[in-house]
Amino acid sequence: MNEAGKSRGTTGTWIREKLFMGLSWQEYIRGLFTPFGVVAGLILIVGIPVIAYRFAYGLGAATNLSQTYPWGLWIGMDVMCGVALAAGGYVLASTVYIFGLRDYYPVLRPAVLTGFLGYFFVVVGLLVDLGQPWRIPYPVIYSYGVTSVMFLVAWHVFLYLTVQFLEFCPAVFEWLGWKDVRRWAMKLTIGATVFGVILSTLHQSALGALFLMTPTKLHPLWYSPFIPIYFFVSSIIAGLAMVIVETTLSHRIFRDQIDPTRHVNIDSITLGLGKAASVVLFTYFFLKLLGIADGGHWSLLNTPLGNWFLVEMLGFVLLPCFLFAYGVREGNATLVRATAALTVIGIIINRLNVSLIAFNWNVPDRYVPSWMEMVATITIITLGLLTFRWIVNRMPVLHEHPEYPGIH
Repeated sequence: MNEAGKSRGTTGTWIREKLFMGLSWQEYIRGLFTPFGVVAGLILIVGIPVIAYRFAYGLGAATNLSQTYPWGLWIGMDVMCGVALAAGGYVLASTVYIFGLRDYYPVLRPAVLTGFLGYFFVVVGLLVDLGQPWRIPYPVIYSYGVTSVMFLVAWHVFLYLTVQFLEFCPAVFEWLGWKDVRRWAMKLTIGATVFGVILSTLHQSALGALFLMTPTKLHPLWYSPFIPIYFFVSSIIAGLAMVIVETTLSHRIFRDQIDPTRHVNIDSITLGLGKAASVVLFTYFFLKLLGIADGGHWSLLNTPLGNWFLVEMLGFVLLPCFLFAYGVREGNATLVRATAALTVIGIIINRLNVSLIAFNWNVPDRYVPSWMEMVATITIITLGLLTFRWIVNRMPVLHEHPEYPGIH
């Protein structure tokens, strides 16, 4: 065989092993027809044309946004919720690398990957939402409005997305077999983690600071001078809960990726995360009470929106707090996992309350998302799940690379 033939053979082998997981392309295509693959495919068949329609004909044709409601489902769900639920990356990275709690190493890489993909698809959601999406880099390379909270958020998200990529790079380089580059990437891990925690503290709170400018538009029970603190503290809760949920689902769905010889006590990790979540939920609950007391809004609790506020606070903050504490005390990891799912739902409700339900609460024309907005959101979430599955099936995320035992 000549050199050209050998090169083609080597390239073909690399593609087959790295991209097709050792399968022929026919076997790989057949493997895509799983229940999840079929449902995801149907969602994309509908959703991709909807997103294309939005770009072709504009926001007015695809959404129910207006001058009264310029921020709709895409900002409330894809950005506000997406950033919060991606907080597991900085929470686990600081836990392992800064506080030295090495017992949580087995769930670190999935958490960092979830965080990275969460932020990446937040940017995708912003591209869909922006009236002029080609201007998304303006705050970074053109606009210098340093007094703008939006400028702050844009720079922090851009920098933190880069940091999350750097934190996940060792797994990519292990997969590619780039040992020297991986060694340099590992040396950057601690510095990237510290920088990432600083950025996360700032931009998670900055998302809340966006609403400091809306004292007459956001309902008084949700509006508070402390709202940046609320967003930051609740992001820690979201990160802890999301890591528990993601770990539970990953270890069930990707069982074939788990090394059976590597004994990892997932229940112990779950209980530890649940204990931390209980403490932070308790703190968050009383910070919210402090906000009500500071504004003197106790009487508003006896209104329709006040009742909904109580549902959020009692059903999705205080109840999970006690359930986490009870589950940890009894060593009931199953209860902790269920409570984590309840907490994730609570975080989503809180972000949607602030950005949609309690926003412009006193105007007659209420915003209701169009079906295209809902389909686009589901499509972006599906793309995130598919990307997560693609990476986990190929890279050392849930298992150790055989050439680097005991590293993660």
